[in-house]
Amino acid sequence: MVHPSLTNKETTEDKFSKIKPLYNPNEAVIEASRCLFCHDAPCITACPTSIDIPMFIRQIMTKNTKGAAKTIFTQNILGKSCGDVCPTSVLCEGACVYHHLNEKPIEIGRLQAYATNDAIENNIKFFEKGETTNKKVAVIGGGPAGLACAHELTVLGHAVTVFDANEKAGGLNTYGVAPYKFSNKDSEKEVKYISNIGFEIKTSTKVITEGKSTDNKVLLSDLEKNYDAIFIGTGLGKTKSTGITGENLKGVYGATEFIYDLRKKEQRIDPGKSVVIIGGGNTGIDAAVESALLGAEVTMVYRRSENELNAYDFEVQHAREKGVKFLFLSSPVEIVGKDKVEGIKFIKNTIERTKSNTKSKPEIKPVTGTEFIINCDRVIIATGQEKQVNFLNGIQNLKLEAGKIVINKDFQTSNAKYFAGGDCINGGKEVVNAAADGRDAARGIHKFLMKGK
Repeated sequence: MVHPSLTNKETTEDKFSKIKPLYNPNEAVIEASRCLFCHDAPCITACPTSIDIPMFIRQIMTKNTKGAAKTIFTQNILGKSCGDVCPTSVLCEGACVYHHLNEKPIEIGRLQAYATNDAIENNIKFFEKGETTNKKVAVIGGGPAGLACAHELTVLGHAVTVFDANEKAGGLNTYGVAPYKFSNKDSEKEVKYISNIGFEIKTSTKVITEGKSTDNKVLLSDLEKNYDAIFIGTGLGKTKSTGITGENLKGVYGATEFIYDLRKKEQRIDPGKSVVIIGGGNTGIDAAVESALLGAEVTMVYRRSENELNAYDFEVQHAREKGVKFLFLSSPVEIVGKDKVEGIKFIKNTIERTKSNTKSKPEIKPVTGTEFIINCDRVIIATGQEKQVNFLNGIQNLKLEAGKIVINKDFQTSNAKYFAGGDCINGGKEVVNAAADGRDAARGIHKFLMKGK
Protein backbone atom coordinates (compact mmCIF):
# COMPACT_ATOMS: atom_id res chain seq x y z
CA MET A 1 0.00 0.00 0.00
CA VAL A 2 1.30 3.46 -0.94
CA HIS A 3 0.69 6.22 1.56
CA PRO A 4 -1.82 8.80 0.17
CA SER A 5 0.72 11.61 0.55
CA LEU A 6 3.11 9.79 -1.78
CA THR A 7 1.01 9.40 -4.91
CA ASN A 8 3.06 12.10 -6.65
CA LYS A 9 6.69 11.10 -7.27
CA GLU A 10 7.84 14.70 -7.48
CA THR A 11 6.35 15.36 -4.04
CA THR A 12 8.25 12.37 -2.63
CA GLU A 13 11.57 13.60 -4.03
CA ASP A 14 10.87 17.07 -2.67
CA LYS A 15 10.16 15.71 0.82
CA PHE A 16 13.51 13.93 0.81
CA SER A 17 15.54 16.75 -0.71
CA LYS A 18 19.09 17.10 0.63
CA ILE A 19 19.56 18.73 4.00
CA LYS A 20 22.98 19.86 2.75
CA PRO A 21 22.32 21.29 -0.75
CA LEU A 22 25.23 21.30 -3.19
CA TYR A 23 27.14 24.60 -3.40
CA ASN A 24 27.27 26.46 -6.69
CA PRO A 25 30.74 27.69 -7.79
CA ASN A 26 30.33 31.18 -6.33
CA GLU A 27 29.06 29.88 -2.98
CA ALA A 28 31.95 27.42 -2.79
CA VAL A 29 34.61 30.09 -3.46
CA ILE A 30 33.07 32.46 -0.90
CA GLU A 31 32.93 29.76 1.79
CA ALA A 32 36.48 28.58 0.97
CA SER A 33 37.72 32.17 1.32
CA ARG A 34 36.76 32.11 5.00
CA CYS A 35 39.34 29.42 5.80
CA LEU A 36 42.35 30.51 7.89
CA PHE A 37 44.52 27.70 6.42
CA CYS A 38 45.89 26.76 9.85
CA HIS A 39 49.45 25.48 9.85
CA ASP A 40 48.68 22.73 12.38
CA ALA A 41 45.13 22.19 10.94
CA PRO A 42 43.18 20.36 13.68
CA CYS A 43 40.58 19.47 11.03
CA ILE A 44 43.08 17.07 9.39
CA THR A 45 43.68 15.27 12.67
CA ALA A 46 39.92 14.98 13.21
CA CYS A 47 39.40 13.32 9.80
CA PRO A 48 39.75 9.51 10.00
CA THR A 49 41.14 9.49 6.43
CA SER A 50 43.52 12.44 7.11
CA ILE A 51 42.50 14.48 4.06
CA ASP A 52 44.60 17.64 3.64
CA ILE A 53 41.60 19.87 4.24
CA PRO A 54 43.33 23.30 4.10
CA MET A 55 44.92 22.27 0.81
CA PHE A 56 41.69 21.31 -0.95
CA ILE A 57 39.89 24.37 0.42
CA ARG A 58 42.67 26.63 -0.91
CA GLN A 59 42.33 24.88 -4.27
CA ILE A 60 38.58 25.57 -4.32
CA MET A 61 39.25 29.20 -3.40
CA THR A 62 41.57 29.53 -6.41
CA LYS A 63 38.93 27.79 -8.59
CA ASN A 64 41.09 24.68 -9.00
CA THR A 65 38.17 22.34 -8.36
CA LYS A 66 39.86 19.44 -10.17
CA GLY A 67 42.92 19.76 -7.94
CA ALA A 68 40.69 19.85 -4.86
CA ALA A 69 38.97 16.64 -5.89
CA LYS A 70 42.33 14.93 -6.40
CA THR A 71 43.54 16.01 -2.96
CA ILE A 72 40.39 14.50 -1.42
CA PHE A 73 40.29 11.28 -3.43
CA THR A 74 43.98 10.59 -2.84
CA GLN A 75 43.14 10.00 0.82
CA ASN A 76 39.51 8.95 0.55
CA ILE A 77 38.03 7.58 -2.67
CA LEU A 78 34.60 7.81 -1.00
CA GLY A 79 35.10 11.53 -0.48
CA LYS A 80 31.76 12.38 -2.10
CA SER A 81 29.57 10.32 0.20
CA CYS A 82 31.65 11.27 3.22
CA GLY A 83 31.18 14.94 2.37
CA ASP A 84 27.42 14.37 2.46
CA VAL A 85 26.91 11.84 5.27
CA CYS A 86 29.80 12.41 7.68
CA PRO A 87 28.92 13.87 11.09
CA THR A 88 31.21 16.77 10.22
CA SER A 89 30.04 18.82 13.19
CA VAL A 90 31.76 16.32 15.50
CA LEU A 91 34.71 15.53 13.20
CA CYS A 92 36.49 18.04 10.93
CA GLU A 93 34.11 20.96 11.44
CA GLY A 94 33.94 20.18 15.14
CA ALA A 95 37.71 20.76 15.31
CA CYS A 96 37.65 24.01 13.31
CA VAL A 97 39.46 26.87 15.10
CA TYR A 98 36.55 29.19 14.40
CA HIS A 99 34.82 27.58 17.40
CA HIS A 100 37.42 29.30 19.62
CA LEU A 101 36.54 32.63 18.00
CA ASN A 102 32.79 32.11 18.52
CA GLU A 103 32.35 32.09 14.76
CA LYS A 104 30.61 29.61 12.47
CA PRO A 105 33.06 26.83 11.44
CA ILE A 106 33.99 26.31 7.80
CA GLU A 107 31.45 24.04 6.09
CA ILE A 108 34.10 21.51 5.18
CA GLY A 109 31.65 18.73 4.30
CA ARG A 110 29.77 20.82 1.77
CA LEU A 111 33.02 22.04 0.20
CA GLN A 112 34.22 18.45 -0.05
CA ALA A 113 30.94 17.35 -1.63
CA TYR A 114 31.16 20.23 -4.12
CA ALA A 115 34.65 19.36 -5.35
CA THR A 116 34.11 15.60 -5.55
CA ASN A 117 30.70 15.94 -7.18
CA ASP A 118 32.28 17.93 -10.01
CA ALA A 119 34.82 15.14 -10.63
CA ILE A 120 32.18 12.39 -10.59
CA GLU A 121 29.71 14.24 -12.82
CA ASN A 122 32.45 14.94 -15.38
CA ASN A 123 34.12 11.53 -14.95
CA ILE A 124 37.50 13.08 -14.21
CA LYS A 125 39.96 10.25 -13.56
CA PHE A 126 42.91 10.65 -11.23
CA PHE A 127 44.05 7.02 -10.84
CA GLU A 128 44.91 4.14 -13.14
CA LYS A 129 45.16 0.41 -12.70
CA GLY A 130 48.67 -0.44 -11.58
CA GLU A 131 51.11 -2.72 -13.34
CA THR A 132 49.85 -6.26 -12.78
CA THR A 133 51.26 -8.26 -9.89
CA ASN A 134 49.52 -11.46 -11.03
CA LYS A 135 47.85 -11.63 -7.62
CA LYS A 136 44.10 -11.98 -7.09
CA VAL A 137 42.11 -10.64 -4.14
CA ALA A 138 38.49 -11.36 -3.23
CA VAL A 139 36.56 -8.68 -1.37
CA ILE A 140 33.49 -9.84 0.57
CA GLY A 141 31.07 -6.93 0.80
CA GLY A 142 30.63 -4.01 -1.59
CA GLY A 143 30.11 -1.32 1.04
CA PRO A 144 32.43 1.63 1.80
CA ALA A 145 35.19 -0.56 3.29
CA GLY A 146 35.07 -3.06 0.42
CA LEU A 147 35.02 -0.40 -2.29
CA ALA A 148 37.89 1.56 -0.76
CA CYS A 149 39.91 -1.64 -0.41
CA ALA A 150 39.16 -2.77 -3.98
CA HIS A 151 40.10 0.61 -5.45
CA GLU A 152 43.41 0.83 -3.59
CA LEU A 153 44.31 -2.77 -4.46
CA THR A 154 43.61 -2.09 -8.14
CA VAL A 155 45.86 0.98 -8.07
CA LEU A 156 48.54 -1.30 -6.61
CA GLY A 157 48.19 -3.72 -9.54
CA HIS A 158 46.15 -6.59 -8.09
CA ALA A 159 43.15 -8.22 -9.79
CA VAL A 160 40.12 -7.69 -7.55
CA THR A 161 36.62 -9.15 -7.47
CA VAL A 162 34.01 -7.75 -5.07
CA PHE A 163 31.18 -10.07 -3.97
CA ASP A 164 28.01 -8.43 -2.66
CA ALA A 165 24.79 -10.17 -1.65
CA ASN A 166 22.60 -7.17 -2.51
CA GLU A 167 21.22 -6.20 -5.91
CA LYS A 168 23.41 -3.09 -5.90
CA ALA A 169 26.80 -2.35 -4.37
CA GLY A 170 27.39 0.54 -2.00
CA GLY A 171 26.45 -1.00 1.32
CA LEU A 172 25.31 1.60 3.82
CA ASN A 173 25.41 4.37 1.22
CA THR A 174 22.91 2.47 -0.92
CA TYR A 175 20.72 0.82 1.69
CA GLY A 176 21.42 2.28 5.12
CA VAL A 177 21.89 6.06 4.91
CA ALA A 178 18.87 8.36 5.04
CA PRO A 179 18.03 9.47 1.46
CA TYR A 180 17.96 13.14 2.46
CA LYS A 181 21.68 12.77 3.13
CA PHE A 182 22.73 10.60 0.17
CA SER A 183 20.31 9.44 -2.51
CA ASN A 184 20.11 6.21 -4.51
CA LYS A 185 21.35 8.06 -7.60
CA ASP A 186 24.27 9.53 -5.65
CA SER A 187 25.34 6.08 -4.49
CA GLU A 188 25.04 4.51 -7.94
CA LYS A 189 27.17 7.25 -9.47
CA GLU A 190 29.82 6.91 -6.76
CA VAL A 191 30.05 3.13 -7.09
CA LYS A 192 30.37 3.42 -10.87
CA TYR A 193 33.05 6.11 -10.56
CA ILE A 194 35.10 4.08 -8.07
CA SER A 195 34.82 0.76 -9.94
CA ASN A 196 35.66 2.27 -13.34
CA ILE A 197 39.32 1.90 -12.44
CA GLY A 198 38.96 -1.76 -13.40
CA PHE A 199 37.84 -4.11 -10.64
CA GLU A 200 34.86 -6.46 -10.94
CA ILE A 201 31.73 -6.29 -8.79
CA LYS A 202 29.48 -9.35 -8.60
CA THR A 203 26.18 -8.27 -7.05
CA SER A 204 23.36 -10.60 -5.92
CA THR A 205 26.14 -13.02 -5.01
CA LYS A 206 26.23 -14.26 -1.43
CA VAL A 207 29.36 -15.78 0.08
CA ILE A 208 28.48 -18.95 2.03
CA THR A 209 30.49 -21.18 4.36
CA GLU A 210 28.64 -24.44 3.59
CA GLY A 211 27.09 -25.98 0.48
CA LYS A 212 28.32 -25.42 -3.06
CA SER A 213 28.88 -22.49 -5.38
CA THR A 214 26.03 -21.56 -7.76
CA ASP A 215 25.16 -18.61 -10.01
CA ASN A 216 24.24 -16.44 -7.01
CA LYS A 217 26.27 -18.10 -4.26
CA VAL A 218 29.99 -18.64 -3.86
CA LEU A 219 31.49 -21.04 -1.36
CA LEU A 220 34.15 -19.57 0.88
CA SER A 221 36.48 -22.53 0.34
CA ASP A 222 36.33 -21.81 -3.42
CA LEU A 223 37.45 -18.24 -2.77
CA GLU A 224 40.31 -19.56 -0.67
CA LYS A 225 41.42 -21.79 -3.56
CA ASN A 226 41.10 -19.18 -6.29
CA TYR A 227 42.37 -16.00 -4.58
CA ASP A 228 45.65 -15.07 -2.93
CA ALA A 229 44.03 -12.98 -0.21
CA ILE A 230 40.51 -12.20 1.02
CA PHE A 231 39.17 -8.98 2.54
CA ILE A 232 36.13 -9.13 4.82
CA GLY A 233 33.97 -6.02 4.72
CA THR A 234 30.62 -7.55 5.64
CA GLY A 235 29.49 -4.87 8.07
CA LEU A 236 26.85 -5.79 10.64
CA GLY A 237 23.72 -7.92 10.49
CA LYS A 238 20.04 -7.48 11.23
CA THR A 239 18.54 -5.41 14.05
CA LYS A 240 18.94 -6.85 17.56
CA SER A 241 15.83 -8.27 19.16
CA THR A 242 14.50 -6.63 22.34
CA GLY A 243 13.09 -9.96 23.51
CA ILE A 244 9.72 -8.44 24.44
CA THR A 245 6.35 -10.05 23.68
CA GLY A 246 4.76 -8.98 20.40
CA GLU A 247 7.88 -8.50 18.28
CA ASN A 248 6.46 -10.84 15.64
CA LEU A 249 3.25 -8.85 15.13
CA LYS A 250 2.53 -7.31 11.75
CA GLY A 251 3.74 -3.71 11.75
CA VAL A 252 6.93 -4.31 13.77
CA TYR A 253 10.17 -3.54 11.92
CA GLY A 254 13.85 -3.37 12.71
CA ALA A 255 15.27 0.09 11.96
CA THR A 256 17.96 -1.32 9.66
CA GLU A 257 15.40 -3.38 7.73
CA PHE A 258 12.96 -0.44 7.56
CA ILE A 259 15.58 1.87 6.05
CA TYR A 260 16.73 -0.88 3.67
CA ASP A 261 13.17 -1.34 2.40
CA LEU A 262 12.64 2.41 2.15
CA ARG A 263 15.83 2.90 0.11
CA LYS A 264 15.12 -0.09 -2.12
CA LYS A 265 11.62 1.19 -2.93
CA GLU A 266 12.86 4.78 -3.27
CA GLN A 267 10.78 6.06 -0.34
CA ARG A 268 7.47 4.87 -1.83
CA ILE A 269 6.24 2.85 1.14
CA ASP A 270 3.43 3.08 3.66
CA PRO A 271 4.90 4.42 6.94
CA GLY A 272 1.73 3.90 8.97
CA LYS A 273 -0.22 6.65 10.69
CA SER A 274 1.36 6.55 14.14
CA VAL A 275 4.92 5.26 14.61
CA VAL A 276 6.85 4.53 17.79
CA ILE A 277 10.64 4.21 17.58
CA ILE A 278 12.40 2.27 20.35
CA GLY A 279 16.01 3.40 20.84
CA GLY A 280 18.23 6.46 21.06
CA GLY A 281 20.85 6.16 18.32
CA ASN A 282 21.45 7.75 14.94
CA THR A 283 19.82 4.90 12.99
CA GLY A 284 16.68 5.32 15.07
CA ILE A 285 16.74 9.06 14.36
CA ASP A 286 17.00 8.37 10.62
CA ALA A 287 14.02 6.01 10.77
CA ALA A 288 12.05 8.56 12.80
CA VAL A 289 12.72 11.44 10.39
CA GLU A 290 11.98 9.28 7.35
CA SER A 291 8.65 8.18 8.85
CA ALA A 292 7.77 11.79 9.67
CA LEU A 293 8.63 12.92 6.14
CA LEU A 294 6.31 10.21 4.81
CA GLY A 295 3.43 11.68 6.81
CA ALA A 296 3.36 9.66 10.03
CA GLU A 297 3.12 10.95 13.59
CA VAL A 298 6.33 9.78 15.24
CA THR A 299 7.36 9.31 18.86
CA MET A 300 10.87 8.19 19.77
CA VAL A 301 11.14 6.49 23.16
CA TYR A 302 14.45 6.01 24.98
CA ARG A 303 14.99 4.15 28.23
CA ARG A 304 17.52 6.66 29.56
CA SER A 305 17.62 10.45 29.90
CA GLU A 306 17.98 12.92 27.04
CA ASN A 307 21.58 13.65 28.09
CA GLU A 308 22.45 9.99 27.52
CA LEU A 309 21.15 9.74 23.96
CA ASN A 310 23.65 8.04 21.65
CA ALA A 311 22.46 10.12 18.68
CA TYR A 312 24.34 13.27 17.71
CA ASP A 313 22.82 16.53 18.92
CA PHE A 314 22.40 17.88 15.38
CA GLU A 315 20.51 14.72 14.38
CA VAL A 316 18.15 15.09 17.35
CA GLN A 317 17.55 18.75 16.48
CA HIS A 318 16.79 17.82 12.88
CA ALA A 319 14.27 15.21 14.04
CA ARG A 320 12.52 17.74 16.26
CA GLU A 321 12.33 20.19 13.35
CA LYS A 322 10.52 17.50 11.36
CA GLY A 323 7.96 16.97 14.11
CA VAL A 324 9.38 13.91 15.89
CA LYS A 325 8.39 13.78 19.57
CA PHE A 326 10.73 12.37 22.23
CA LEU A 327 9.91 10.47 25.40
CA PHE A 328 12.66 9.58 27.87
CA LEU A 329 13.17 7.28 30.86
CA SER A 330 10.74 4.68 29.54
CA SER A 331 11.38 1.04 28.63
CA PRO A 332 9.23 -1.17 26.40
CA VAL A 333 7.38 -3.97 28.18
CA GLU A 334 5.15 -5.46 25.50
CA ILE A 335 3.96 -4.75 21.96
CA VAL A 336 0.18 -4.91 22.09
CA GLY A 337 -2.09 -6.37 19.42
CA LYS A 338 -3.74 -9.54 18.11
CA ASP A 339 -2.43 -10.02 14.57
CA LYS A 340 -1.01 -6.54 14.04
CA VAL A 341 0.37 -3.74 16.17
CA GLU A 342 -2.21 -1.76 18.13
CA GLY A 343 0.09 -0.13 20.65
CA ILE A 344 3.10 -0.61 22.89
CA LYS A 345 3.25 -0.79 26.66
CA PHE A 346 6.06 1.03 28.50
CA ILE A 347 7.18 1.38 32.09
CA LYS A 348 8.79 4.51 33.49
CA ASN A 349 12.38 4.37 34.77
CA THR A 350 14.54 6.09 37.30
CA ILE A 351 18.32 6.15 37.03
CA GLU A 352 20.75 5.66 39.88
CA ARG A 353 24.51 5.93 40.05
CA THR A 354 26.10 3.97 42.86
CA LYS A 355 29.06 5.30 44.78
CA SER A 356 31.14 2.32 43.69
CA ASN A 357 30.34 2.88 40.01
CA THR A 358 30.82 6.53 39.07
CA LYS A 359 32.23 6.12 35.54
CA SER A 360 29.75 3.91 33.68
CA LYS A 361 26.19 4.88 32.77
CA PRO A 362 23.77 5.02 35.71
CA GLU A 363 21.73 1.92 36.46
CA ILE A 364 18.16 1.86 35.13
CA LYS A 365 15.41 0.93 37.58
CA PRO A 366 11.80 0.49 36.45
CA VAL A 367 9.17 2.10 38.68
CA THR A 368 6.47 -0.37 39.69
CA GLY A 369 2.95 0.66 38.80
CA THR A 370 3.92 3.25 36.15
CA GLU A 371 3.01 1.21 33.06
CA PHE A 372 1.33 3.08 30.21
CA ILE A 373 0.38 2.38 26.59
CA ILE A 374 1.07 4.44 23.47
CA ASN A 375 -1.39 3.57 20.71
CA CYS A 376 0.26 3.10 17.31
CA ASP A 377 0.13 1.00 14.16
CA ARG A 378 3.91 0.80 13.59
CA VAL A 379 6.81 -0.04 15.87
CA ILE A 380 10.41 0.40 14.70
CA ILE A 381 13.07 -1.21 16.88
CA ALA A 382 16.37 0.67 16.81
CA THR A 383 18.40 -1.12 19.46
CA GLY A 384 21.54 -1.77 17.42
CA GLN A 385 22.61 -4.47 15.00
CA GLU A 386 23.77 -8.02 15.50
CA LYS A 387 27.32 -9.09 14.64
CA GLN A 388 27.79 -11.48 11.69
CA VAL A 389 28.95 -14.22 14.05
CA ASN A 390 27.40 -17.18 12.23
CA PHE A 391 29.22 -16.35 9.01
CA LEU A 392 32.50 -15.40 10.68
CA ASN A 393 32.56 -18.60 12.74
CA GLY A 394 32.65 -20.49 9.45
CA ILE A 395 36.15 -19.13 8.71
CA GLN A 396 38.89 -21.33 10.10
CA ASN A 397 41.22 -19.87 12.73
CA LEU A 398 39.48 -16.49 12.68
CA LYS A 399 39.70 -14.87 16.12
CA LEU A 400 36.74 -12.85 17.36
CA GLU A 401 36.23 -10.71 20.44
CA ALA A 402 32.65 -9.76 21.37
CA GLY A 403 31.65 -10.74 17.83
CA LYS A 404 34.18 -8.40 16.21
CA ILE A 405 37.11 -9.58 14.07
CA VAL A 406 40.51 -9.17 15.71
CA ILE A 407 43.16 -7.62 13.44
CA ASN A 408 46.79 -6.48 13.66
CA LYS A 409 48.25 -3.14 12.56
CA ASP A 410 48.11 -4.26 8.90
CA PHE A 411 44.41 -5.21 9.23
CA GLN A 412 45.39 -8.87 8.96
CA THR A 413 43.33 -11.38 10.94
CA SER A 414 44.49 -14.44 12.87
CA ASN A 415 44.00 -16.38 9.61
CA ALA A 416 46.89 -14.95 7.56
CA LYS A 417 45.02 -15.04 4.25
CA TYR A 418 42.18 -12.89 5.58
CA PHE A 419 42.09 -9.14 6.22
CA ALA A 420 39.14 -7.12 7.50
CA GLY A 421 37.84 -3.59 7.97
CA GLY A 422 34.74 -1.50 8.65
CA ASP A 423 31.89 -2.31 11.03
CA CYS A 424 32.90 -5.97 11.33
CA ILE A 425 36.04 -4.89 13.23
CA ASN A 426 34.80 -1.77 15.04
CA GLY A 427 31.22 -2.74 15.90
CA GLY A 428 29.64 0.11 13.95
CA LYS A 429 31.14 3.51 13.17
CA GLU A 430 30.89 6.01 10.30
CA VAL A 431 31.28 5.63 6.52
CA VAL A 432 34.56 7.55 6.74
CA ASN A 433 35.97 5.04 9.25
CA ALA A 434 35.11 2.21 6.87
CA ALA A 435 36.76 4.06 3.98
CA ALA A 436 39.94 4.52 6.02
CA ASP A 437 39.93 0.86 7.05
CA GLY A 438 39.48 -0.38 3.48
CA ARG A 439 42.27 1.82 2.15
CA ASP A 440 44.72 0.82 4.90
CA ALA A 441 43.78 -2.86 4.73
CA ALA A 442 44.57 -2.80 1.00
CA ARG A 443 48.07 -1.59 1.83
CA GLY A 444 48.37 -4.38 4.38
CA ILE A 445 47.25 -6.92 1.77
CA HIS A 446 49.78 -5.52 -0.72
CA LYS A 447 52.55 -5.87 1.86
CA PHE A 448 51.48 -9.48 2.52
CA LEU A 449 51.27 -10.45 -1.17
CA MET A 450 54.52 -8.77 -2.20
CA LYS A 451 56.59 -9.98 0.72
CA GLY A 452 60.10 -10.80 -0.51
CA LYS A 453 59.47 -9.20 -3.92
